[in-house]
Order: sequence, then C-alpha cells, then structure tokens
Amino acid sequence: MRILIRTSKLAIWARRFGSFALPLMVIPIWMHRNQMLTSETFQIILAVAIGSALLAVIFGLGAYIRLWQSGDRGWGRASTGLFLGLLCLSPLAYGASLALRYPTTADVATVQNPPLRLMVKPSTVSPVPAPSREVMLEAFPNAVSRTYQFEIKEVFELVEELATLRGWQIRARREPGSARAEGRINAMAMTFFGWRDEVVVRVSESEGGAKVDMRSTSLVGVHDLGRNGTRIEAFLLELDEMVSELNRNQIVSADPHEDTTTTN
Repeated sequence: MRILIRTSKLAIWARRFGSFALPLMVIPIWMHRNQMLTSETFQIILAVAIGSALLAVIFGLGAYIRLWQSGDRGWGRASTGLFLGLLCLSPLAYGASLALRYPTTADVATVQNPPLRLMVKPSTVSPVPAPSREVMLEAFPNAVSRTYQFEIKEVFELVEELATLRGWQIRARREPGSARAEGRINAMAMTFFGWRDEVVVRVSESEGGAKVDMRSTSLVGVHDLGRNGTRIEAFLLELDEMVSELNRNQIVSADPHEDTTTTN
C-alpha cells in the first residue's frame, strides 16, 4: 500500500505571496526614487505589497501548524514565504518604532521668526497641532541655530559644500552680498523610499560673525518619523566639525613660530 504525502496548500500560497510581495516593494522603490512613479501611485503599490507580505506571514504560520499536525510536505515553501513576508514587513516595523519615538511632525526648524520660506508647498497638512518648542528640543537637542565667529561668506561656502556632499539637489541659491548680508540655499533631499523633502539653510550676520538657521520639511505626509530633525542635527554637527577644522587651519597659518626655513 502506497501512502500519499501531500504538499500543504498553505505553504504553497505562503511562498506565492512572499515571492509576489518582494519585487512589488523593491521595484516601485527604485521607480519612485527615479521619479518614474508619482507618490500617490507609489503609496497604493506599497500598500498592496504590505498586504501581500502580511498574507505570506499568515499563511506561513498557518502552514507550520498544519504541517506539524499532518506531516505533509512544504516546510521549505512555508519558510520561504514567511521569510520573504517578514523581510518586506521589516521597514514597516522599523517605521512604527520611529513613529513612537519621535513627535508627530513633518516640519522642523531651528528658528520660527523670521521664518525660512519654502519653494514647494507641502501636499498634506497635519490634522494635529505642531509640537511645542520644548518637545522638539527634547527630541532633537542639536537642532538649534549656530553662530560662528567667521565671515558670512566663509560659512556660506562651507554650507554649500556640505549640502553638495550630502547629495542634495540645490534648487535656489543666493550668495551673501554687500548690499544684503544674507545667504540662502533651498535644496531637495531624497529619502531611501524616494520621498522628497525641502531643506532651507540661511546664513546671516550676527555680532561680527555668521548665524546659521535651518529648516527641513517633508512635502508628503504628516509624520516624518524623525528624519527632518535628525537631518538637521547631522548637518549642523558636521558643519561644526568643518568650522573647527577651518579654525585650526587658520591658527596654524597664523602661528609666528612656525618653521618656514628650507634646506638645500
């Protein structure tokens, strides 16, 4: 008598949904980053990919239970579907942890008055009031304006260099001049998923030095998961290092005891 060992249908469907969810998430991300998909279309496709990944996990877990009870085949298919489903859901889980960690906002600035004007108007408006300044400083303690004892043009050059190194697309640039000692850069920064954020950096005179104010705003969505605040913090901390390096170089070049003799 021949015993027929079946393959679990739950395992089959788990692998199918997992294999469908992975390219459905990866390919649209690449297309969205290259502006081949609109943000609205990308959100719809992303929702379908998340739904497929959830089904892969559900069918995979169900297949495990069924296979343990029946002894059917399909452990490999169930494991593949479960793995692919969890892999596609991992960014969602990470985003949920960031949403719990950071305040609900899509607009972070180091100064409120005078405001830093955007070139592009955000497509969504948050239904909840903006967090207080105290809440923002608690979440992003380094997102505060900087004042450097250097000429405004020197600091503006460092700001522009740093923005270029970070891969931001500069949309507007106003170099500080003699008539109006204020420089401004409006740039577009892109996230991993292809969302566009506008970044504004203003360099103005301040008591013989230069003051740097900054704003970062998400153009889509009402919760940035902390990326605007952390972007400002990372930019200004790196700018601090660049200014410190510039200061050390000037001290070395101005040292009267520096050995300038040469030997033949």
